[in-house]
Amino acid sequence: MKPINPAHTQALMGLLNKAPYFALLGMNFKVMEPGYCRLEVPLDYARHGNSFGGVHGGVYSSIIDTVAYWALYCQMEEDQGYTSLDLNVTNLGMVGSGTLIAEGHVVRVGRSICLSEATVKNQEGKLLAHGTSKLMVLEGKQSIHTLLAAEGADPLPPKFL
Repeated sequence: MKPINPAHTQALMGLLNKAPYFALLGMNFKVMEPGYCRLEVPLDYARHGNSFGGVHGGVYSSIIDTVAYWALYCQMEEDQGYTSLDLNVTNLGMVGSGTLIAEGHVVRVGRSICLSEATVKNQEGKLLAHGTSKLMVLEGKQSIHTLLAAEGADPLPPKFL
């Protein structure tokens, strides 16, 4: 695997932090490297709450889908895209305030199907949700170039050193 360019991932995380859906949920990308992604979400009940005083399970699902997806990014060729085929989320705990910390790890990279897993914890380390994501490789579709065009963003530094 080619070494990833840290300037690329820093610029990409800055762009992703401003992307509409990620900004809506308050996701803040913190780390992106081969096989790993971490983001944080400061909770706001008006934005994330369910009718029972806790975080809506859809927030956990969105966060797990996101870190599982972006954990794979640094291991893919620049012209390769991919999409979630299957997302399995197990909600394990409730929380109503604080900061969610989500970590995604790549389990396996295949030619056409990849597998990632992710966790969501609170700032004390309590496990709140766990999930797995199967992702399908899309040659020439949904690549980083598609994202940049959709966001109207300038080109990023080269992905690989």
